[in-house]
Amino acid sequence: MAEVAGEMVHDVMTAFAARDAALAAEIVARDDKVDAFYNSIFRNLVSHMIENPSSISSAAELLFVARNIERIGDHATNVAEMVHYAATGAYLTDREDLAGA
Repeated sequence: MAEVAGEMVHDVMTAFAARDAALAAEIVARDDKVDAFYNSIFRNLVSHMIENPSSISSAAELLFVARNIERIGDHATNVAEMVHYAATGAYLTDREDLAGA
């Protein structure tokens, strides 16, 4: 998850510098992958905490780490949406718009 989010940040900087609308749209699409990773990690850690109450403290810390990495992906997505708008003058209003971008 961190690798994907890190790549998103790198790529959004590239898209920003080049005003590359296509790359920006692709970055927005990648946010779904980070979100899926986060949801999976969340479910697994909560299940682990239920089964092993002694692990709640450390698992909760991992949840905070995962949440912050997910937020990095969200911030990269927000910048990518702004880059797309700056390059095209059109908003990416919906994730379905990415198919035509």
